[in-house]
Amino acid sequence: MLKTGIANLPLHNGQAPRWLFSRMIKLTQSVSEAVINEFGSDVFLSRLGDPFWFQSLACVVGYDWHSSGTTTVTCGALKQALNNQNLGIQIAGGKGKISKKALEEIENTDFDLSTTKIEKLKYSSRMSAKVDNSLVQDSYQLYHHSFIFDEKGKWVVIQQGMNSETKYARRYHWLSDNIVDFVEEPHSAICCDSMNNETLDLTSKNSNEIKKISVDLVNDDISHLKKYFNVRIKTKKSNSVQKTISDFNENQKTKIMTMVPRHTIIEMGKRNMEMLQKAHEFQPQNYEELVAIKGIGAKTIRSLALISELIYGAEIQWKDPVKYSFAHGGKDRIPFEIDGKHYDETIEIMRNAVNDAKIGDKDRLNAIRRLSIFYS
Repeated sequence: MLKTGIANLPLHNGQAPRWLFSRMIKLTQSVSEAVINEFGSDVFLSRLGDPFWFQSLACVVGYDWHSSGTTTVTCGALKQALNNQNLGIQIAGGKGKISKKALEEIENTDFDLSTTKIEKLKYSSRMSAKVDNSLVQDSYQLYHHSFIFDEKGKWVVIQQGMNSETKYARRYHWLSDNIVDFVEEPHSAICCDSMNNETLDLTSKNSNEIKKISVDLVNDDISHLKKYFNVRIKTKKSNSVQKTISDFNENQKTKIMTMVPRHTIIEMGKRNMEMLQKAHEFQPQNYEELVAIKGIGAKTIRSLALISELIYGAEIQWKDPVKYSFAHGGKDRIPFEIDGKHYDETIEIMRNAVNDAKIGDKDRLNAIRRLSIFYS
């Protein structure tokens, strides 16, 4: 699996005005049609999988480049513009409750896809969301999920999470080309204005031993795990005592340990233990199979990872998997230098698409002007 990017955006309240959204739909359809007709649906999907190109599209069609609505409104415009237009592209899901309809909408596609392909699409939709919610624990909770696919069964996911404390949103892009693995370093470009090194990144290759031990723990008799969830622990952040997973000395009933705040973990509840039992009965053969089990969520995955680190000494990756600063590298080369080649290519592709779009001269000039402002 190739995950193509992440972008951080401030949360903005309100909705796009009806008149603006109506114009966005028309312009989105024209620009998208120009790209599809010139290069095909494969290239169009790959462009949407690029957070920079997607951001450019949002600017061209008239939305604020730095707003969280860039994602939700632009995806909404794409869905209304492209579905049922015979362009070989369909979009499922969306914002909030609509995101929950993605699987149903994939199931009801008008494309002549085999049952096997449809099931693969549904699996990809579900797993991309689960990985970003549970394996990259970066404090962003998903609230938007758009699944865009073509008649060949290729797809791209554009989804967004919210951090209620910082009031920022983070966008994730997934692309089906060059599929390797859903759970191991799926990123090819991650764009953020900030880094959070308290992020638990279980997609990192540095967490491979953690993943292996997590599977082994589940496949063994899970009754021996219960003792790790019944220990009292004192953290540096607070003098309060809580139950967690650090009992690796069976000869003592209680261990008091001092640990960094990131190790603090809520006690596993009854349902979590039931899900561990379900996973044990399933006997997953690898980490992806473990993560894919319904009911195995962020808390259970985190608990298994911490047991693997604390008890067995496996290395865990506490690092935000960011590669590029929003939107074309880092200002003043922080955290990364600007990718000039990608920068120029993105501008050129979008300009060509706008010039080829079936729109009036005024709309074309305004679109190019907005694009120039974004890249200036």
